[in-house]
Amino acid sequence: MKKRNVVLGLGLAAALALTGCSSGGDSASDGGSSGEAVKGGTLHVLATTDFSHLDPAQGWDGGVNNFYRLIYRQLTMFAGGDSENPTEIVPDLATDLGTPNEDNTVWTFTLKDDIFFQDGTPITSEDVRFGVERSLDPDIAVGSPYAKILLDGADEYEGVYKDGHLDSIETPDDKTIVFHLNQSYADFGSAVAQPVYTPFPAEGDVTTTSIDKQPISSGPYVVSEYKPGSSIVLERNEYWEPDSDEVRKAYPDKFVWTLGLDNSTIDERMIANQGDDKNAISGIILASSLSRIQEPSIQERTLEGLKGCTTYLALNTTKEPLNDLKVRQAISYAIDKKSVQTATGGPALTDIANTMLPPTVKGHQDFDLYPSEGGEGDPEKAKELLEEAGYADGFELSLDMRAVPVTQAQAESIQESLAKANIDVKLNVVDTAKYWQIIGTPSQQTDAAIAGWCPDWPTGATFLPPLFEGSQIFDQGNSNIAQFDNEEVNKRMDEIRAMTDVEEANKAWGELDKQILESAPAVPLTWEKAVTVTGSNIANAHLHEGYSGGIDYAVVGLKSVDE
Repeated sequence: MKKRNVVLGLGLAAALALTGCSSGGDSASDGGSSGEAVKGGTLHVLATTDFSHLDPAQGWDGGVNNFYRLIYRQLTMFAGGDSENPTEIVPDLATDLGTPNEDNTVWTFTLKDDIFFQDGTPITSEDVRFGVERSLDPDIAVGSPYAKILLDGADEYEGVYKDGHLDSIETPDDKTIVFHLNQSYADFGSAVAQPVYTPFPAEGDVTTTSIDKQPISSGPYVVSEYKPGSSIVLERNEYWEPDSDEVRKAYPDKFVWTLGLDNSTIDERMIANQGDDKNAISGIILASSLSRIQEPSIQERTLEGLKGCTTYLALNTTKEPLNDLKVRQAISYAIDKKSVQTATGGPALTDIANTMLPPTVKGHQDFDLYPSEGGEGDPEKAKELLEEAGYADGFELSLDMRAVPVTQAQAESIQESLAKANIDVKLNVVDTAKYWQIIGTPSQQTDAAIAGWCPDWPTGATFLPPLFEGSQIFDQGNSNIAQFDNEEVNKRMDEIRAMTDVEEANKAWGELDKQILESAPAVPLTWEKAVTVTGSNIANAHLHEGYSGGIDYAVVGLKSVDE
């Protein structure tokens, strides 16, 4: 699944050795984070910021997608973090991963029995259809693009409220839903795991704005209280049937999010492990806290794993002088990635990225088109290219960024790098909650932006097209932040998608990564890692690459409900 890369709490300190953490994105030792969970109790989550949207048509990043699967279900879903293969797509509301026709352009799904909304109303195929059609309304269509991209006629459709039903979705009976695609797509069974395929009552009073204020649950929990920016409380959905759900364990009776906390405060509370914080989880710790988690008692509560995402600098190819290839290549040469790595927490928390596809994606190829000694940038090469482009005296560049410590540090590092090539970077601080919406709106974004991307499932098909395909440029909800529209690249994407040999397609995506970066619409910066500390009473905690390396909410629980 695509996700915008959510970084909950990295800091500015230099790299510190990290020893004793578990590896492979799984639980720690038999201490506080692993072991068998019990039913009941209240699990607390400490967080810096609110979720982008409670409406799954609008939210789409690793953090909120992880949250969504507590209250929403789709036709298919990532497996649980405690399974053998958490990135495997498995059936959810549907009985299987769907049945295609001969050329993979028509897909049929059958709904399970015993699936209900939070008021006990059975979920029907018409509700799935309504949820998808609603998500395509331009007023809210800022989430996952996989309905807009794949469904026939969706590109000109303006949602169920304006245009009625979309002809490419059929519901011959309450249990059957048929999707007609605009192209052959062999992996559509994975696409319907996206949040935009969440059902909502077709006969209810759902509007474009109501879900963001009061979600209607199809999952194991309901939102019982929401104070934007302050707290969210989830309690059990009495109509959720666990036998219909092979993914979610739903151990706690209640989840309580405390929002708006400072990163350092979260780390202090998690390390101290007192009171309700024994029953708490959080995001990634500050780099400056790494030395403090070396004690064995804290290492037992520490998880480490890959996030499977790429943090990158998107260059708006429609803006002067970034519409000049030599200028974009100059920026690619000039950036000191070693400095960006340090700003992100050092080698313990991140690797330098030279390709858009991270190593965790099938077909990834290792190359560096803009090398420099030690990865520290080559400002002299950049100046040569700028002179050839007619910008020997440099120019001014506006960089969109969020007001979170790691992004601030990365932006300042980029600013310092480009200054050496006579490029004056002005930092444009954007409200964190609105960041993705603003940089995804061409009329509001500026020259460049720090962004992140995680694959919706681990192939290039969910990574390169959303970021660099010309058809993915919209008035809002635009994932192609660089607004890159290259005829040869667009054509090659069509050719790769038409391939029926999956291995051949994966290899082709890796090759296309190189072809795209020759045009330099973006600068890959880092591949980040997830390191987090849990409370001592937390059990069955597993980092999940499908959710930016966050702890899988669907399977985490408490060791005991007495603490």
